[in-house]
Amino acid sequence: MFNIKKKEFKKFDWLLFLSTTFLSIYGLFVLYSAFSGNFSEIKSQIIASILGFSFIILICTMDLDVLKKAAYPVYGVSLLLLILTIFLGQGAERWGSNSWLIIGPVQIQPSEITKIGIIFALAAYLEKYKDEINNPSRLIKTLIFAFLPILFILLQPDFGTAMVYIFFIAVMLFLAGLSWKWIVGLLAVAVLGALFLLLNLEGYKADRIHDFLDPSRDTSGSGWQQQQGLIAIASGMLSGRGFMQGTQAQYGYIPEKESDFIFSVLAEELGFIGAILMLIAFVIMIYRLLTISKNSKNSFISLMVSGICAMFFVHIFENVAMTIGLMPVTGIPLPFFSSGGTFLLICFINIGLALSASMQKSSYDIEDTSYYETIKFKNTPNKNINLSENK
Repeated sequence: MFNIKKKEFKKFDWLLFLSTTFLSIYGLFVLYSAFSGNFSEIKSQIIASILGFSFIILICTMDLDVLKKAAYPVYGVSLLLLILTIFLGQGAERWGSNSWLIIGPVQIQPSEITKIGIIFALAAYLEKYKDEINNPSRLIKTLIFAFLPILFILLQPDFGTAMVYIFFIAVMLFLAGLSWKWIVGLLAVAVLGALFLLLNLEGYKADRIHDFLDPSRDTSGSGWQQQQGLIAIASGMLSGRGFMQGTQAQYGYIPEKESDFIFSVLAEELGFIGAILMLIAFVIMIYRLLTISKNSKNSFISLMVSGICAMFFVHIFENVAMTIGLMPVTGIPLPFFSSGGTFLLICFINIGLALSASMQKSSYDIEDTSYYETIKFKNTPNKNINLSENK
């Protein structure tokens, strides 16, 4: 599993690493302000960050071709965690869904952990069957494999996280070569399914859709969170009110300001300039992930990094868009900023896998003695050698 000879360290993607480092440090400062300077509240986030960078170093030494062999067991464990959450999950009273497993003092959200497991397993599956992806029977099996985890997430119920899964799975299927006739058909099914869910939403979920369509509908009730977030963003103007000087953030007007609505804290206190700095760093990160995916000659690695990139993109877009009123409010955290050790660690692990992928050598680049023996004796009288067998 650990094989530094399979790594070309001069290809280490420093831009991706530096943008990640900047975002993690920036996120800690903003989170510190969101907790009104209570250092004890961000200790777990600091520990998760330290562990995250340690994981990056560790993962960068891993041979992804060997690690790929564990894809299906990882998929099985991911499904098991999601099933356990259906029966043992907690959190509905506070967050609206039983998406958390609480083991003593430890609180984890399996649907966040399993994101990387599903991306990893689906990349391995699609690599194996990419030539059959448009065969109807294979496509049905592929869709079952890909969307079964989403079913378990919807049963929690956690519609926001399910949408994240749907997005990165759709991107991976498209890049695997799914034909347009199937894409159009699946889009039609997805639209009908979304309409059915929207028409049958109840309680706070229905309120969020109604508040999105009519922001002035209930600004003192169900629409309070988004309204206060918008006030905070608008009051930040160009340079912000100042670090830890935001009235909306510091006086508790914004619910969940340390998690879902942390962008409102950033924009109020650091203004347009602070928000743009964050977005530039995210753009660099996404661009480097796309570059790694595009440049890889290994279809498994390319699909895996594409899935990681899509996961980050939908988190960033949805979180920022919902705080400025362009999307309905969902419980989607902002990578490296929102409070939550589980999600932060998963973000670091994803970046670690991408950085490891950027250095991964192709099979014919490594120490294959038979290949070098072939080259050594290529000028001997017997030249009838099939090089492809040694690569």
